[in-house]
Amino acid sequence: MLHWYKIEQAEFLKKQGISEYKVGGRVICITWLEDQFYAFSRKCPHAGAPLKNGWCEHGKVICSFHRHAFDLTSGRGDPGQHNFISIYPTKYEENEYYVGLETGFWQRLFS
Repeated sequence: MLHWYKIEQAEFLKKQGISEYKVGGRVICITWLEDQFYAFSRKCPHAGAPLKNGWCEHGKVICSFHRHAFDLTSGRGDPGQHNFISIYPTKYEENEYYVGLETGFWQRLFS
């Protein structure tokens, strides 16, 4: 089941590059690229580097450690990397931005 979490001050984050944001009990990365809002995994799967230290270009997030690149819509790494990151759905509704996260079994049971 998908649960939508409001991202406070999402417009302010446009100027911040990649930011870490705590939502739904986990920390994810969020960013803006060409006026599109994206949410994705916190760490690079290659060596566990924090993606908040990277940058975005040509529709991809680039890890600052080894320059692994991941598509911001699919999460797929560049050819030859054989890895990927999680991409979380986003939406804009009633002048607010939201990120959708799957709720786990125990969260559904006790909510």
